Amino acid sequence: MTRDEIIEKGVGAALKLAETEKWSAITLAAIAKEADLSLRDFHLHADKDALSAAVERTFDAGMSEGSFDTEETARTRLFDVIMMRFETMEHVRDGAMSFLRWRDRSLDGLGLRVKNRAATAKWALTCAGLDGAGALPRGVQVTALAWAIAQAERAWRQEMSADLSRTMAALDAELIKLEERMEWLSARGKRKAKTEADQ
Repeated sequence: MTRDEIIEKGVGAALKLAETEKWSAITLAAIAKEADLSLRDFHLHADKDALSAAVERTFDAGMSEGSFDTEETARTRLFDVIMMRFETMEHVRDGAMSFLRWRDRSLDGLGLRVKNRAATAKWALTCAGLDGAGALPRGVQVTALAWAIAQAERAWRQEMSADLSRTMAALDAELIKLEERMEWLSARGKRKAKTEADQ
């Protein structure tokens, strides 16, 4: 079994255990047992910290089907792939909620949150076919999209509907605001460049 396969099984087992236990209380021994593996299988491959770091990568993988229809707007493609992520999370809601509570309330978790939000935004852009050169710096795009996803996640955590309507509404609103900001920044940059060229 490869390292990636062990981590995948470990994350799945940890999320299952987290349905009824606090994330911080789950041990690697319990994860191994739930995954029908031994501790030896995890040795040199993944400890509890490594599995915690891999949880959001597992959610990100839900976006990998992609949305590349060039007839759709960039906003629509981003909406589609990010909702794929929330649908992946919805399948393991109780475990995901336990993980998110740990992530947001512990020093180790907060460090992961900052790192993973940028990674999620980058992968969303890739899965929407928007990872090529753009009018704005890549860092600006990633930071703005990470914020939009974070706001949608807040809605998902309060979601009461099976069709994720609250999450969809929040994400759509954030992406509209993001699109407006990006258009404004792009237009401002073009005006600045023209002024400098005319001087």
